Amino acid sequence: MAKYFDVHPDNPQPRTIGQIAALVRADALIAYPTDSCYALGCRLGTRDGVDRIRSIRHLDNRHHFTLVCQDFAQLGQFVRIDNDVFRAIKASTPGSYTFILPATREVPRILQHPKKKTVGVRIPDHVVTQALLAELGEPLLSSTLLLPDEEEPMTQGWEIKDRLDHVLDAVVDSGECGTEPTTVIDFSGGEAEIVRRGAGDATRFE
Repeated sequence: MAKYFDVHPDNPQPRTIGQIAALVRADALIAYPTDSCYALGCRLGTRDGVDRIRSIRHLDNRHHFTLVCQDFAQLGQFVRIDNDVFRAIKASTPGSYTFILPATREVPRILQHPKKKTVGVRIPDHVVTQALLAELGEPLLSSTLLLPDEEEPMTQGWEIKDRLDHVLDAVVDSGECGTEPTTVIDFSGGEAEIVRRGAGDATRFE
């Protein structure tokens, strides 16, 4: 049965954020809000969390997981970025973008694309997510909470708790956060390739 956390959207309660972070460190799988839509998240090093996300979303091993990072310094530990790409990403973060880039050795192989050796990274513009990331001190391994055969993600914390109570450890609710997932830009080939148009303005990468 998933724990339910009601978090203030503008002034997240430090004690509550601390409790959520403690669960993540103990390998919990959580549903949490971002600046685009809800996501599933767990600790970077937990194989069980990866397997549970794959099971919930019916994903194969070609799916790009995303490392949700607090800031650029943290993001830079996990992906390789040249100067031109750095400037393009820097100008778009924090925001509703996911960037696919070559992974560094800090990224477990299970999270990398099996052929490309890439991983998704993003820096969200969301008060509650940022508070949780600051408390954790490391990225959240994440994937959009979009269930199989459904076109839109769920937007209500209580609905997520009701439907996924048996497969999640916690649900973080700070109000609605939209239904549109991030815009995905693949920089792994050196040039910007728009993989998915979403909440972020994709025209700057065209």
